[in-house]
Amino acid sequence: MCALQAVAQKTASNPLIHADVPDMAIIRVDSTYYMSSTTMHMSPGVPIMKSKDLTNWKLIGYAYDRLVENDAMNLENGEQTYGRGSWASSLRFHKGIYYLSTFSATSGKTHIYTTSDIENGPWEKHEFAPSYHDHTLFFEDGKIYMIWGAGELSIVELKDDLSGVKENTQQVLIKNATKPIGASIILPAEGSQLFKHNGKFYLFNIAWPRNGMRTVIIHRADQITGPYEGRIALQDKGVAQGGLIDTPSGDWFSYLFQDSGAVGRIPYLVPVKWENDWPVLGVDGKVPDNLDLPANGSLIPGIVNSDDFEREVGDPSLPLVWQFNHNPDNSLWSVSELPGYLRLKAGRIDTLFLQAKNTLTQRSIGPESSGTIKIDVANMKSGDFAGLAILQKKYGLIGVTCDGDQKAIFMSKNDEDGGLLSKIELNQDTVYFKIECDFKNRTDKAYFYYSLDGKKWESFGEVLQMQYTLPHFMGYRFGLFNYATENIGGYVDFDYFRITDTRSSTTN
Repeated sequence: MCALQAVAQKTASNPLIHADVPDMAIIRVDSTYYMSSTTMHMSPGVPIMKSKDLTNWKLIGYAYDRLVENDAMNLENGEQTYGRGSWASSLRFHKGIYYLSTFSATSGKTHIYTTSDIENGPWEKHEFAPSYHDHTLFFEDGKIYMIWGAGELSIVELKDDLSGVKENTQQVLIKNATKPIGASIILPAEGSQLFKHNGKFYLFNIAWPRNGMRTVIIHRADQITGPYEGRIALQDKGVAQGGLIDTPSGDWFSYLFQDSGAVGRIPYLVPVKWENDWPVLGVDGKVPDNLDLPANGSLIPGIVNSDDFEREVGDPSLPLVWQFNHNPDNSLWSVSELPGYLRLKAGRIDTLFLQAKNTLTQRSIGPESSGTIKIDVANMKSGDFAGLAILQKKYGLIGVTCDGDQKAIFMSKNDEDGGLLSKIELNQDTVYFKIECDFKNRTDKAYFYYSLDGKKWESFGEVLQMQYTLPHFMGYRFGLFNYATENIGGYVDFDYFRITDTRSSTTN
């Protein structure tokens, strides 16, 4: 029995990461793996993670602090960019330099970030129009190529200084990359990622046949410019979009992701074997539950983490697990004005939570998770709302609102019921809130609680039926918020945020 347990502990399981980490691009440099992903409208953006074993990952940085300064990214003048921001990135290492490229409908540009030190930066920014959809960057024979598109895929050469494209180099690479799945489709071939193995080129794409599931398509060619022949590479559980990675010992895997309801798009690994110069994905064409890799540990603290907002000299103001919803106003938050607390100040009037600035977020995680805060609301002003959110288009809020001199605990949600659902009087300045998420078997329910002492918890409001919506295109996130609807100048102080990978409404 002990021997069996020892074996089990060395076995990794799918999903690789039970959290919203979509559009992965993974490279290996010697024995270290690096991965980039998509966080769209969040700031900072394009998270970069590191692993030594391919299964356990830790955030190490972001490609940019702010993608672009415009009304949409800054939540100004009623504009927003939910579900847009920056999308699928391409990650490369070439002649000692790391290249991370992405694209954005929000900026209308293609962005390429470069550094010689992926773990510490700094990153140098290069950008140009147009925005090349779902592109893949590739270096071959002294040239820099970019492949992009949906259905019809194109290729172009970039200038050596990454300032734009070389004239007269654009050509159609594959006229109909969706062809292997047939003509009846929901989603044409996109999500390009290009790899080279034993002198041949392999282009990965995702497509979606009508009445079917998300499907991996691979095209192969002897030259980067083609001609390419394509085939279906994997059709199981809707696990698709990604590419290839090898280990130092010579094993091969394909990294892919699955739409998994409200928690978001979650990464999987499948083993790869090479047969007749084709990568064969999965085990008998299926995504296995277990992998011959080191066991996955908790996503805490590498991907998400609790924060007591205590900072030592030299510590960053915010650890990497935090991202703001859109670009923040950095004059309206602080971890130094009251040491040991995060202060969020209301600097303008907002009538909608989704339009409010400076909501500070972390991913929720599956199969279940819980987020808890302790907050001091003594300095709120009339019309202010502050507390804990579970953020997507159909969000849920629990917190404190102020009406004149009277404060109240409230719970509200943005769904078909809408509006303020529950409210009770509050007669103290410190209060605790908790949101628990159940993603098991795509149950996708969020539960809301408050406590006056951090020990005894009361269920409050209504259960939120969470839903992954395309307008936001992101898994649910815990969020700390404070915004004004009548007067500016109020503020709240968060003592801590605690996240667990369990649900327990009886502890703080």
